[in-house]
Amino acid sequence: MAFYTCTLNLAIDLFIETDELNPFVVNRTKDDDIQANGKGVNVSLILKMLGIDSTALGFQAGFTGNYIEEFLREKQINADFVEVPGFTRINVFTQVNQTKEEYKLVNKGPTISKEAIQKLLVQISELQAGDYLCVSGSFPQGVSSSILVDIAKICYERKVHLIIDSSYLDVMDCLNYQPFLLKPNEEELALWFDKEIETHEDYIFYGRKLLQKGAKNVLISLGSEGAILLSKEGVFCGNTPKGKVVNTACSGDTLLGTYLAGILNEKTMEDNLKLSLAAGSSTAFRKGLTDFSDVSDLQTQITIQKEE
Repeated sequence: MAFYTCTLNLAIDLFIETDELNPFVVNRTKDDDIQANGKGVNVSLILKMLGIDSTALGFQAGFTGNYIEEFLREKQINADFVEVPGFTRINVFTQVNQTKEEYKLVNKGPTISKEAIQKLLVQISELQAGDYLCVSGSFPQGVSSSILVDIAKICYERKVHLIIDSSYLDVMDCLNYQPFLLKPNEEELALWFDKEIETHEDYIFYGRKLLQKGAKNVLISLGSEGAILLSKEGVFCGNTPKGKVVNTACSGDTLLGTYLAGILNEKTMEDNLKLSLAAGSSTAFRKGLTDFSDVSDLQTQITIQKEE
């Protein structure tokens, strides 16, 4: 068994902290940090911290793409990216202390050719039965969202466990191929079903709909409201611990990566969800990914309930 993550639109994330942000003047920053990013990359980093090796797939471009590959190799994570022209994008996240606001500026990324897309699909078609593939995030220019269905079909035929963390409507067309896990948030659920989804009962109702349509597991991330896990074993709900939110950009990736590691380490549903919520919150309470140093303490604030 091998684990793969796939980030079609890699990124370098620039995190900025400033006391105030005013137009038309020079704003001096208080702190800054640069991180190799992309949702699948984050999952690979979390898996590595929890003792799970993975190979990162996707498209890399220019010196920014090279930086991400070098960063992963330094972390002893294998990268097998398809190289394309242009530059891997740089995103900017700005925390303004005075107003307690967070600004997220996310760029498009390079344009991907049909030849590069086909090369990636060939890579995926070479995965073995029992492998895991986590496809995360948005897609760059030139990549149709229908590629999700192509990947789902390949994984179904190859008996690969497919995990999808992406907002496109095409996720619903993937359900025919029984993906191993979907990780929507409340906005994505509303988009997929074209319904207003506001209550706890709504989350569970539409999460069960995803199971009925073919998903084997559904992990609904609800930000400060916690998360809901649905599978054939039941419905499990958990809250988030208290803390100062610094950056929410990578908390969902941490939640997912920790949960996937827990599956591979054969944790119970309840223990796995509690650990994953604590880890996701730990990331939200700092500028970068968690180092798991405070996760044990955060778990004491989390209660997991099984719904009837």
